[in-house]
Amino acid sequence: MGNSKFVDKFTMFASRLGNEVHLRSLRDAFATIMPLYILAGLAVLINNTVFQWILSGDTLTGAQYWGTLIVNGTLNISSLLIAPVIGYMLSQNKGYENPLAAAVISLATLVVMMPNTVSVTPVGAEEGVMVQGVLTFSNVGTGAMFAGVIIGLVATELFIWITGIKKLQINLGDSIPPAVGKSFNVLIPFILIMSFFALVSAVLNNVFHTDLVQIITMLIQEPLRTATTGLAGCIFLYSLGNFLWLLGIHQSVIYSSILEPLLIVNMTLNMAAYAAGEAIPNIINVAFVPAFGLLGGSGSTICLLIATLLFSRNAATKSVSTMAFVPGLFNINEPVIFGYPIVYNVCMAIPFVLTPAMGIIVAYIATSLNFMNKCVVYIPWTTPPLLSGYLATAGDWRAIIVQALILVIGVLIYIPFVKMNDIVMEKTMASE
Repeated sequence: MGNSKFVDKFTMFASRLGNEVHLRSLRDAFATIMPLYILAGLAVLINNTVFQWILSGDTLTGAQYWGTLIVNGTLNISSLLIAPVIGYMLSQNKGYENPLAAAVISLATLVVMMPNTVSVTPVGAEEGVMVQGVLTFSNVGTGAMFAGVIIGLVATELFIWITGIKKLQINLGDSIPPAVGKSFNVLIPFILIMSFFALVSAVLNNVFHTDLVQIITMLIQEPLRTATTGLAGCIFLYSLGNFLWLLGIHQSVIYSSILEPLLIVNMTLNMAAYAAGEAIPNIINVAFVPAFGLLGGSGSTICLLIATLLFSRNAATKSVSTMAFVPGLFNINEPVIFGYPIVYNVCMAIPFVLTPAMGIIVAYIATSLNFMNKCVVYIPWTTPPLLSGYLATAGDWRAIIVQALILVIGVLIYIPFVKMNDIVMEKTMASE
C-alpha cells in the first residue's frame, strides 16, 4: 500500500515536472533550433573530413569557407537564436496574445547585456587597443548560450507581467490597425525593461568591470553544466528518465527538459572547437548520449530485441520483437515500451535502466583512454546504431567497435531477464 502511494505521488510529480511551462518552453525552443545545429554538424563534418580527403591548398581553403559561413550562421550566434525563440515559446505556452513581441524584447535585452568592447592588437603593434561597438562571435555564440536561456526566460516573464498592468497600456481606440495598436500596447513595457537592463549592464561595466553574460556563465552555467553533464550526473539523470518509462511516463520529462539543454551546450562547444581546429573540451554531449546510451531507443532496447529473438521461448514476445526490430534500428521503440511491454514490467526494470548506463560508461572510458575520438557532430537521434557512432565522431571507425561492444554486453545483460520474463508469462498464462 505504501509503495503504491509512493509510485502515485512520484508519477504525479514527474508529470507536473514535464508539463511545467518553463521547462516545456525550453524543450520546445531547443527543438525549434535543433535543425540548425544538425546543419552545423554536417558542415563541420564535410569541412574537416570530406573536403580534406579530396582537396588541398587554396582550393581546400576556398571550399571550407562554405562550412565556415554555415557555422557563423548557426553555432556562432547560438545565444542570439535561443533567447528570442525561448521568449516566443514561453509567452505562447502561457497564452500571451503577442508572442512575437516577447521574442523581440528577449533578443533586445540579451544584446543590451552583452559586452560591446573588445581588445584588438593592430598589425605590427605591441599593445592592444580597446574598440567599442563590437559584438564578437565569442560573445554571441556557444559560450553565451546559457545566458541567452536565462535572459530569454527572465525578460519574457517581466514583459508578460508588465503588459498585464492596464495602467501602462496605451489604448488608441478601434480606429487604428491592430498591428499599430499592439505596438503601442507594448511600448511602455519595452521602455521599462530595456531601461532597467541597460542600467544593470552599465553598473556592472563601470563599477565591477564585468557583464551579466559573464556572471551567468561563471556562476550558473559552468557549475550546473559540470554537475549534470559529468559522468555521474549524466548517468543519474538519464537513468532517472529511463526509470520513468517503467511507470509509463515519457523519458523526455527528465532528458529533454533538464539534461538535453546542457548537453547541447557541450555539443556546440565541441563543434565550435572542432571547426576552429582546437582541443575538444567535452566527452559527454547531446550526440554522445544517444550514440552510446540509446541503441534502439530508451533502455537500449535493440539489445532486448536481439536477446528475445535469439533466446526467448515465448511466441508473443518474439512476435513483438520481430515487428519492433526495424523501427528499433532508428531508435524508435514505443512498440517495445508498450507492446513487450516495458511499462510496469518488473522483470525488465533492471536491464532497462542498467544497459544504457553501461553503454555510457563504456564509451566514456574508451574516449578517456583516447581509443576513440570525442563526439563533434550533432547527428539526428534516429541515426541507426554503428552508423551513429561513426558520424558523431567525425568518421572514427573505432566508434563502431565501441558500439558493437556495447551491443554485445547489452544483449548479455538482457538475456537472463528475457528468460525470467518467459517464466513469469508462462505462469501468468497458466493461472488464467
